[in-house]
Amino acid sequence: MKKYFITAISTDSGKTLVSAILANALQADYWKPVQAGVETDSLWMRRMLHSGHSMIHPEAYALKLAASPHAAAKAEGIEIDLSQIQLPETNGNDLIIEGAGGVLVPLNDADVVADLIPQFDAEVILVSNNYLGSINHTLLTAQELKRRNIKVKGIIFNGPANEETERIILKHTGYTMLLHVYPEKEITIAVINAYAVKLFENWYE
Repeated sequence: MKKYFITAISTDSGKTLVSAILANALQADYWKPVQAGVETDSLWMRRMLHSGHSMIHPEAYALKLAASPHAAAKAEGIEIDLSQIQLPETNGNDLIIEGAGGVLVPLNDADVVADLIPQFDAEVILVSNNYLGSINHTLLTAQELKRRNIKVKGIIFNGPANEETERIILKHTGYTMLLHVYPEKEITIAVINAYAVKLFENWYE
């Protein structure tokens, strides 16, 4: 079983869409260990993945407040405990693990999202959405992953094409560009399927 941890340079960067594309392409299971907000990503994934190959595993922590996980947990009078976040059984399927926000989003007063990655022995796929300032945010994220000796499978760009932004990010990180997800009028199962096929153009084991 291979485990891929989907993280991003900020909130709302497209992690869930990328997770759906990967789960579809790899016929992998999906799991979001920590969810903050009642409109859960797992529910959306259930609507988008109808192949029958992918299981959607329940969250270890399902918090109601749409906020940083540490704040959402505090609002419910609990504290997120990393030792209570255990990998689900996948019956041998690969597992797509979606993080909350970016790598330094706090889970409690001591731990951040990046602390989960080695616990799962997972390989990172970084989502970088193109906007003014995304170069800085992407390179800072890459620097933190390198500092922690976390293995990165590659990067997926999300949003309008920006050749110079993507070039400089790839140059400085050395990452493989796995895919570019462009703006779509509507995200449908057909759109996800099309990107899942395209993913294999740059997916090397």
